[in-house]
Amino acid sequence: MDGGRTTRGGADRPATAWDHALRAVSVLTVVVLLLLAFNASLSRDVAVRPPETPDDSAARTFTDLLDATGVSQDGTVGSGDLDGAGNSLSARTLEAAGWHPGAEVVLLDTPLLLPSYGPGRPDHVTSDGQSVELTAAPSRWDSLTFLATGTRTDGTGDDVRGQGRVVYADGTAHDFPLSVPDWAAGPAGDAVLSLPYANSATGFGHGAIGSVRLYARSVPLDPGREVDHVVLPTVADPAASLHVFSLGGRPADRGWTGTWARAASGYASVGPWQDQTLRLNVRTTVGGHSARLRFDNTFASRPVTLGAVSVALRGRGAGTRGAALPLTFDGAPGAVVPAGGRLVSDPVDILLPPHTELLVSVHLPERVTAAPLHYASVDTNYTSAPGSGDQTLDRTGEPFTGLVDQWPFLTGVEVADGPGAVVTFGDSITDGLRSTRDGHTRWPDVLSARLRQSEDLPDLGVLNLGVAGNRVTADGYPGEGVSTYASGVSMLHRAERDVFAQNGVEALVVFAGINDLRWGAAPDVVVAGLGRLAVTGEEHGVRVFAATLVPCAGERRCTPEVEEGRQRVNAHLRAEARNPDSVFTGVWDFDAVLRDPSAPERMRPEFDSGDHLHPNDAGLRAIAESVDLYELVGG
Repeated sequence: MDGGRTTRGGADRPATAWDHALRAVSVLTVVVLLLLAFNASLSRDVAVRPPETPDDSAARTFTDLLDATGVSQDGTVGSGDLDGAGNSLSARTLEAAGWHPGAEVVLLDTPLLLPSYGPGRPDHVTSDGQSVELTAAPSRWDSLTFLATGTRTDGTGDDVRGQGRVVYADGTAHDFPLSVPDWAAGPAGDAVLSLPYANSATGFGHGAIGSVRLYARSVPLDPGREVDHVVLPTVADPAASLHVFSLGGRPADRGWTGTWARAASGYASVGPWQDQTLRLNVRTTVGGHSARLRFDNTFASRPVTLGAVSVALRGRGAGTRGAALPLTFDGAPGAVVPAGGRLVSDPVDILLPPHTELLVSVHLPERVTAAPLHYASVDTNYTSAPGSGDQTLDRTGEPFTGLVDQWPFLTGVEVADGPGAVVTFGDSITDGLRSTRDGHTRWPDVLSARLRQSEDLPDLGVLNLGVAGNRVTADGYPGEGVSTYASGVSMLHRAERDVFAQNGVEALVVFAGINDLRWGAAPDVVVAGLGRLAVTGEEHGVRVFAATLVPCAGERRCTPEVEEGRQRVNAHLRAEARNPDSVFTGVWDFDAVLRDPSAPERMRPEFDSGDHLHPNDAGLRAIAESVDLYELVGG
């Protein structure tokens, strides 16, 4: 339009009254439609959505938000500053751990893309309410995973705490807290990666900072709703900064259920193993027609190469029943697991009946002198001789002339289309210490058999994530370095990795606390730790059951003071059983099952393995048979 004239087909003509009327109606229509749309949007936001932050309307991809440099090359000065004092993460130690620029690492079952760190490249975001658009498919997740660390300028070493927000595509939103330890003062037992040193403001080797750490944090989501964007946490404390290096979603993958699992309980000297094959014995709980395996390099500072991996039904000893099936990883026959990372195999078609023994064979082509492992195995595992090469497809068992008393690297077996799983979370009593070797008589084994025999209940997978010597609140293994202590990091530190990153978990049974008391913890500290586990379970949509602590008088550390603490913890748990607002779904009285009626501070003699602390096979069976299966499965 131009000066009251209209253009049609390139020819000008005078505007008529009809043209002016049409123009007026069109303008009015647009104004009315815009007002209607605005009112509808306003009504929807007021009804279901909290007030927006300024950043909610300006979401960007995480990569686009990278604006700070916290990684530097050794020997350089001033090229990175993470803590405001010129100190930074060492690119050399990151790459030595297998954390290469732009590579993927799986943490808490979440694939995370590492920043393409390097000279002159920003590698993280200092979290301050930025709005992040998550573009990866799918956009429905069980949880968000943050790779982050904290720094402080006040020297307290306290955790850095912030408040963020998840906004769903339907307009609803919820706020979430995020707490991350200080990179230099935080616990190694809670870290996904510990690095031996930091680069200082004056270059490598100058400065007081020793080992530094990165942490993974999980934020539960509603998997039934699509995420629109995430507002990074805002930190109110002016002395604290939260540094986010990667952010990703854990897929809401309902197609897989754990049938066997073990937790890494330490990082210990092994072998050395070089160009030889481990053959590890595992036993299914729930069956399936397709399987995949999980390997973890927890607590490590170096990557490990898996040259080849196979799975087979077990025959006699180290021999297979039928052919061993080779596994692949993204189509390749082997793979590298970075330090602190996880590796999940491609699915393989194999008929796995319930309660069937499998042999998982792993060829280690490179020299391995230390490994993350589950220490207290009462099952027999095997190894071939050094230099014997890839024996993963051997059927005879003849090359496997050595024995291994632990489960290294292997942490899980999953089956497709399973009915769900129960996690038993505890210490050596759950781990099965002093039960019959190769007898599968641990109380979780008996629990699984009961579920299998029940005709009107689902045959859930039962995952044994007990660790001998484990405590609820304190680390037995420090979380970094090669150690002779393999009693695990605390249950509070390992719950996210060992429990809530498992697929198909519907219920959690927490049976622990006696080791805390035996090593001097106050009963109130144990009670608080058990409560924190229950609250975390609720946040992840998992029903949490607790069990009372069983008697142990007569064992060296079970003093009268420990007995008094045990009674206080048990009194609290029994009160929770009567509390309609309890944080626990249910409480089971294992103490009442095992205690001697004539001396309730002691275990019944017929249930005592002989050390007065660990039940024998009969005692473990009694525990499992006391569990209300209908309550366990939610029936």
